[in-house]
Amino acid sequence: MQLKIIHRTEYRYELPVHYSIQELRLSPTTTPGQDVEKWRIQTPIKANLSLDAFQNTCSTFVQDNPYTSMMIEAEGIIKTSAAFEFIDTSKAVSPYYLLQQTRLTEPTAEMLDFFAADLPKNNSSAAILNLATAVQQAIAYIPGSTNFASLAAQSFAMKAGVCQDHSHILLGLCRASHIPARYVSGYFFTEDSPDLASHAWIDACIDIDRGHWISVDTTHACFTDARHIRLAIGRDYYSAAPVKGVRSGGGTEELTATISIHQLS
Repeated sequence: MQLKIIHRTEYRYELPVHYSIQELRLSPTTTPGQDVEKWRIQTPIKANLSLDAFQNTCSTFVQDNPYTSMMIEAEGIIKTSAAFEFIDTSKAVSPYYLLQQTRLTEPTAEMLDFFAADLPKNNSSAAILNLATAVQQAIAYIPGSTNFASLAAQSFAMKAGVCQDHSHILLGLCRASHIPARYVSGYFFTEDSPDLASHAWIDACIDIDRGHWISVDTTHACFTDARHIRLAIGRDYYSAAPVKGVRSGGGTEELTATISIHQLS
């Protein structure tokens, strides 16, 4: 599919913001399953570009003049195809590093016990997809039930969450099963589910020596396909977040994020 994506993030503040730093991971790259035909990011002032440890393109900008609103817009055209496995030759971050849990992914003893029968006995694609299906069936998809700072353990306790929580739970269980896994932020194209336009899933390494990875979407209990567009990867949501920052001043913040995806061909 050829997909046109427009992603707008707008901030409004009750008082002037005196100083802020924003870090964006809004630059998709050409990878198996997607070809970036055109992409641009508009920010209030010029951003500096760099690569992080995961080889994500980061756009960073600092504002030190007072403001009460800010708009960030990413727009482009991506051609996608069905692909869920690939050889990752990048050695920037060792798969062994991705065996470590984070605060967001750390599983509790209750979680490990609950999913004990579904934990992979080997690192095969089928075993990992089976675990993803078990997570999907146990954790109801309920928009607004959690937020960006919610822990996998909290989502599990409520038996509710969104794609971010599904991904964090699956990451924690894979790592507990000695399977390196990483968080993927991106977009998901479906005409009848606008809540899923902003999406998350995981990559799991099924052969460390070869750098053989598979991508699994827990929310849909499937391997990734032409509906998925990758933005960034990391240890968890925080290290792959599309937009994050810190500020001084501003008082109460109002955030509006809109994403539209249209199929061109």
